[in-house]
Amino acid sequence: MNLKQQIKVGDILPTVSLKYCPYDPELKNACGIPQVLSTDSFKGKKVVIFGVPGAFTPTCNNNHLPEYHEKYQDLAKKGVDQVVCISTADAFVMDAWGKWTNVSDKVIMAADGNGDFVKATGLVQDLTKVGMGAVRSKRFAMVVEDMKVIYIGVETQFGVSVSGAGAVLAKL
Repeated sequence: MNLKQQIKVGDILPTVSLKYCPYDPELKNACGIPQVLSTDSFKGKKVVIFGVPGAFTPTCNNNHLPEYHEKYQDLAKKGVDQVVCISTADAFVMDAWGKWTNVSDKVIMAADGNGDFVKATGLVQDLTKVGMGAVRSKRFAMVVEDMKVIYIGVETQFGVSVSGAGAVLAKL
């Protein structure tokens, strides 16, 4: 695996294509058709991107994602245009997880299925020791303003602290 140095404040977000199924309240028991979400679409916007090691996993499902959904309006009041959750799953899993957690259109559930984003930003980790595979996202959050990273918090221990919505709000 060709690893890059971890992205830091002041760096420009790399251009990477993610996949997501646009929110559709009519599709309750099926997923939509995956669309491309290029990081280039973040130009001119303030975007919060947070990464999780796995959809439906206990900490991701019970703590990390719900806090972003709960604090969405607070983030919007601070000028955040989009909130994007990234995991190294496929678009269908991310869509199903979004439905399961009722995030509706507040959080874009983006798939980094091949790990292109986490590799390009140096936010990849190997979780083969726990049976989750070699290419998984670290638990992180970043704020990107017009493609420039203005905050990044990467968890170094179990749990959600520097990558949670509260930590991001404190930096905005």
